[in-house]
Amino acid sequence: MKVGFIGLGAMGRPMAKRLRGAGFELSVYDVMAAAAEELTALGAVAKSNPGEAAASSELICLSLPNSAILKEVMLGENGVIKSLEPGSLVVDLSSVEPQVSRRLAEAVEAQGGAMIDAPVSGGVVGAENGALTIMVGGKKEDLDKAQEVLKHLGKKVFHVGGPGSGQAVKLVNNLLLGANMAAAAEALTLGKKLGLTPETMLEVISQSSGASYALSAKAEKFIYPGRFEPGFAVDLQYKDLELAVSTAKSLSMPLPMGNTAQQLYEIARAGGRGREDISSVIKFYEEMAKIEVRS
Repeated sequence: MKVGFIGLGAMGRPMAKRLRGAGFELSVYDVMAAAAEELTALGAVAKSNPGEAAASSELICLSLPNSAILKEVMLGENGVIKSLEPGSLVVDLSSVEPQVSRRLAEAVEAQGGAMIDAPVSGGVVGAENGALTIMVGGKKEDLDKAQEVLKHLGKKVFHVGGPGSGQAVKLVNNLLLGANMAAAAEALTLGKKLGLTPETMLEVISQSSGASYALSAKAEKFIYPGRFEPGFAVDLQYKDLELAVSTAKSLSMPLPMGNTAQQLYEIARAGGRGREDISSVIKFYEEMAKIEVRS
């Protein structure tokens, strides 16, 4: 199968590398031409715009930072849709608003192609190891066609509904992650202020009702040693919370926990921590409490 891959950032590059390693004939594009060099060294062919990458491919993967860039790549002057061959399948691995995915799926279908939204969870390490969780919205037959590619990217692939449903599940998941991380950071700082050791808190809480993925994944590996290289960056978590907040606004639904959590990540970004792991939000609490939660 000929595969196009558009977007070779922190997540896109390792996913594209896995596909090339699996033997797919790969055409790649990124707005930063240098981002394609590692892939071309492995035998991929770099294209000069998204349309060229789509024109030579049966299946086109997208891994892009936000809705505005996704829409430009899909609908722009040299965009994907104008170059789609009938029967081509677009697999969007980005995280965007569900309504954007639905509109783009309609535009692709009007051109004789098909599109599924397939946002991923698992971070850079998951992308490197092919261990992502993939949440797919779209037609089941289109997912079946994409499985030949997706099986090299993730260990768990869920079909969660029609177009936009994958994005909806990802939005809900990352709302919970962001809020849980903020709560864990706050709680650990309080515990340290009360005289508890980090080790005791982790041992007890991980076996109690306060347990969470944020605590188990971030406390021992990131917070306790004070190493905050991502991981999953604050900037990305902020973006995902913005998706949840803006989507909730469009539905006239209040989102007080989401808004509060987003402000905490905004504080981290304002303090120059946007590229650090999301666990670095604990520094806000540590500074206020004048302590550090470290082993």
